[in-house]
Amino acid sequence: MEKTDVIIIGAGPVGLFAVHQLGIKGLKAVVIDNLDKAGGQCIELYPDKPIYDIPAVPECTGEELTNKLLEQIKPFKTKFFLNERVNEVNQEKENWIIKTNKNNHFFAPNIIIAGGVGSFEPRKLSLKDAEKFEGKSVFYSVRNKEDFKDKNISIFGGGDSALDWTVELSKFSKVNLIHRRDEFRGAPHTLSEIKKLEKEGKVSLKTPCQLESVEGEKNIKSITIKFDDGKIEKINTDIVLGFFGLIMKLGPIAEWGLNMNKKTIKVNPENFETNKKGIFAVGDICSYPGKLRLILSGFHEVALASVECFKRARPNEKYKFEFTTSSTTIKDRLGKK
Repeated sequence: MEKTDVIIIGAGPVGLFAVHQLGIKGLKAVVIDNLDKAGGQCIELYPDKPIYDIPAVPECTGEELTNKLLEQIKPFKTKFFLNERVNEVNQEKENWIIKTNKNNHFFAPNIIIAGGVGSFEPRKLSLKDAEKFEGKSVFYSVRNKEDFKDKNISIFGGGDSALDWTVELSKFSKVNLIHRRDEFRGAPHTLSEIKKLEKEGKVSLKTPCQLESVEGEKNIKSITIKFDDGKIEKINTDIVLGFFGLIMKLGPIAEWGLNMNKKTIKVNPENFETNKKGIFAVGDICSYPGKLRLILSGFHEVALASVECFKRARPNEKYKFEFTTSSTTIKDRLGKK
């Protein structure tokens, strides 16, 4: 069982800044997220789109913001448990015990829920036969593109992820891009590049059609697609990649006995504690009078929640507010001279 001061659920920008606010107070945290990388909505929904309302940063992308936040918390050597979902939360006196779907157990006096609008899960292929190939021949994200070298790849989807990975993977593999419509939602310049690759024989575009069946035993050998006009085509395929967007689910959090307001959690705006002592909610998932769903607001919320976390984690110490500009203790924790 991993013991720590604070368990943070959610590795989006607000969850990452929570690590910083806790770290400068001398508190240790672990971060759990259902996605396979840090960044939350910023990485999954708009990695390349500009954000204009981060103080002192005139413009940055979701990916740039995530990378800067990760750089900022490096001194705290925080453990991340990615691709992992919290399944159970139990109370033991003044502490909380969390169990994940990977059977990891965490013990802490504080939990900060920074889960945005809930956990993100990929929309999957509607064909039930595809389930048994998940993680072997069927994937919904690319972690290491080297695993996709010299393969016959069929990519399903019409958004930026599908288009971007079609271009990238066509550099060393044969790629079929399959979409249920003739029109694509992704960036026009990427689509133009794909049409150029199609003329060069590096990419095959197949629209409008849908997956009809998958063939293979342990791994996929081929797939069959059906066009809207009824035509059937069989394609040799080693890998199927599905990019249909994400489903946002509140998940097991809805069963924790928290004071819910639709899909958000009501909090005390003085410290962002829920109706359960030691469980805090920050970012898009929390609600209180005057709440604004901005990253900026989430940063403010974790700053205040971290103070209450300190009081619970260090009940015998008096909390002393310090400015980062003048505190030698904070500078030491940040590794600054």
